[in-house]
Amino acid sequence: MTASHDRPGRLAVGVVGVGRVGSALGHALTLAGHTVVAAAGVSEASRERARQRLPGVPLRTVQEVVSAADLVLLTVPDDALAPLITGLVATDVKVEGKLLAHTSGRYGVRVLDPATRAGALPLALHPVMTFTGRPDDVHRLAGITFGVTSPEPLRPVAEALVVEMGGEPVWIPEERRALYHAALAGGANHLVTLVAESMDLLTRAGVEAPGRMLGPLLGAALDNALRLGVRGLTGPVVRGDAGTVAEHVTELARVSPEAHDAYIALARLTADRALAAGLLRAEDAERLLDALAGGRGDDTEGTGQ
Repeated sequence: MTASHDRPGRLAVGVVGVGRVGSALGHALTLAGHTVVAAAGVSEASRERARQRLPGVPLRTVQEVVSAADLVLLTVPDDALAPLITGLVATDVKVEGKLLAHTSGRYGVRVLDPATRAGALPLALHPVMTFTGRPDDVHRLAGITFGVTSPEPLRPVAEALVVEMGGEPVWIPEERRALYHAALAGGANHLVTLVAESMDLLTRAGVEAPGRMLGPLLGAALDNALRLGVRGLTGPVVRGDAGTVAEHVTELARVSPEAHDAYIALARLTADRALAAGLLRAEDAERLLDALAGGRGDDTEGTGQ
């Protein structure tokens, strides 16, 4: 992404909600040659982030930001998006002909309907990436996917904006947005929870550097999953080692009831997938389910992870 201020079609950009995402996307659009003309932030943290990432950009009210911009990035929390749009329309802010782009994974463009009826041009541009608020957030945009939803006539505009920010647009139909977002949240958010839980359990087991131990293992597991899908499975469940699984269940019940419940739910899902893929025999699956229900299975343990 390199700056190019002499290209045609450059837009005046407003950012409503200068959080981690809004500041990163605003900066990316600046590098693409657009001009961020105003930003709105509520907290002092967001205002400070605007000063750092969007230097010289004036902080204004939401209404002033919308009025000043051709393209408005609505980078607010999901639950705040609908009230924001309703409030804009109720205050008679002129939105006709303006591109309104939100970054929520949950919503398509229907959430923007009140503004669309007033003449706004609705876009949903969801970056599939986590943002930490660190300076490298902008560089994380390079090559990532954006889930894009828009009215069909605006699809070229939506996809062009994503490309300009360094991303790859992937079309998500309006009616599939909830499923799309559930898949992403389940994969990314629950992965963090699982890793944190594994690190805590290893610490209780006496491991001084659990992250160092887990890094190579989890890196290989993730690579296998992305390349091979369910056929990348390893471990006692796919091997049918009911005795090992039963011992895990017993120990986790003693140490961490929360981890115990999560282990059982995920082991059952793993067994179901392995069975459906032909990786696990039906009789082994039955013994595993007995172990997960509190039975011991046999005492034969496998090796490896």
